[in-house]
Amino acid sequence: MKKLIIMVLTLTVIIAGCGEKKASEGSQAPDSAESSKLKVATLIPPMTDIMDIVKPLLKEDGIELEIVILSDNVQPNEALANKEVDANFFQHVPYMEQFNASKGSELVAVQPVYNAIYGGYSKRFKNIGELPDGSTLVMANDPSNIGRSLVMFEAAGLIKLKEGVGIQATQADIVENPRKFVFEEVDLLMLARMLDDADLVAMTPAYASPLGLTPKKDALITENEDSEFSINLVSRKDNKDSAAIKKLAERMSGPEVRKFLEDNYADIAIPAFK
Repeated sequence: MKKLIIMVLTLTVIIAGCGEKKASEGSQAPDSAESSKLKVATLIPPMTDIMDIVKPLLKEDGIELEIVILSDNVQPNEALANKEVDANFFQHVPYMEQFNASKGSELVAVQPVYNAIYGGYSKRFKNIGELPDGSTLVMANDPSNIGRSLVMFEAAGLIKLKEGVGIQATQADIVENPRKFVFEEVDLLMLARMLDDADLVAMTPAYASPLGLTPKKDALITENEDSEFSINLVSRKDNKDSAAIKKLAERMSGPEVRKFLEDNYADIAIPAFK
């Protein structure tokens, strides 16, 4: 009888203990749940500025944002494709598509953020009419920006391209160059340095602005506004629909970012969202 009583008491303690453990686990679950985390690669202002703006906003949404600032225009896509980061913010869609085609990756544009006014700048000349025959014209060496630059040069009457080639143009598509311009292709991050050596350099405001140059005031030529070249938030096909990426896109196209662009970059960057 005594043994039976001890066994019953022991079983009661075990059952009670299990119940307390389950109740304890249930009450602690909300406190132990970690917030979502995002790692986003970017390059230079105003891209980095925008990420700094959305970081505290995302924290309110329970999302911890880590901003990874890289040093060239290849690393952000490589890091994203290799799943070292969750998204990046530095490029337009044609550049992303060219990367996908060359690497077999599946990067996708999630949200256009701003249109950067593309222009041609010179330290030597004040207007395009002063540009002498045989001048050196510099552009970024990736296919999308080569085509973009050549289309802008054509629109300014400097050259003529093969009909219908559009932004896929390369130097091989120049069918008329009566003034014998020399075209030089350099790494994107070298464009600003080339202003000292070249006659005209084609670049976005992201690279002109640190030099105190704006397209409306300083560019000898500019392209027509084209949303095809909006700077986009980019993720991968496998995570583009995640709740955290969607919230990031929402914050990057929110009123805080619009106000920042309008207050600080009105001459060079136009919001690409409604």
